Amino acid sequence: MMRLKDLLRPLYAPVLRPFLWRRDHQRERMRIRGEVQRAISESRPVKTVIGAGQTRYPGWIATDMPAFDVLRAGDWARIFPPRSIDNLLAEHVFEHLTTADFARFLKLASQYLAPGGRIRIAVPDGNHPDSDYIAQVKPGGTGPGAADHKVLYTCGTFGDLLREQGFQHVLLEYYDDAGRFHHTDWSADDGFIGRSASHDPRNQDGRLKYTSLIVDCWL
Repeated sequence: MMRLKDLLRPLYAPVLRPFLWRRDHQRERMRIRGEVQRAISESRPVKTVIGAGQTRYPGWIATDMPAFDVLRAGDWARIFPPRSIDNLLAEHVFEHLTTADFARFLKLASQYLAPGGRIRIAVPDGNHPDSDYIAQVKPGGTGPGAADHKVLYTCGTFGDLLREQGFQHVLLEYYDDAGRFHHTDWSADDGFIGRSASHDPRNQDGRLKYTSLIVDCWL
């Protein structure tokens, strides 16, 4: 015999579901804000991962949608004091946003970066010479998540956007327009990038099957 709870579930579930979603959303935002406040009170750097998913790095504060939407000014204000963030890290996030969205992110982030703060960003590299790689990562591509990709950046187009928003930058890993790979030594202490020349397990026997356009930027 069906229990009363099971009989009533179709009636209360649509009402309860949004309430539970908001509750979980608020709890996650409070968790992020609490970690930020602890880091500040303990005089530790505020290091934050954007779009972390299930990724966790020691000493870094993991964030993700919907608790922290980098395009919502109110989310920044509720979580971070102005000029408080020492490092931001975003690995394969901004290809899912438009160039206008990325410009908005930079404008908002500039209000919360501490003096000397840096943003490390990795996106798929539109100059990668492997046609299979491009087929995977281009907007509407065949790779995981690529159906939602909005833009495929190159070192040139990405650098132009950063300069337009008043940011200085250095390219850490990238292919140039002639298909030549360039690499500058970088420290994982400032942001670990798994999809990189040294750390992606697909890169074997000296062949770079999967790399990213990796950039550090600052004001």
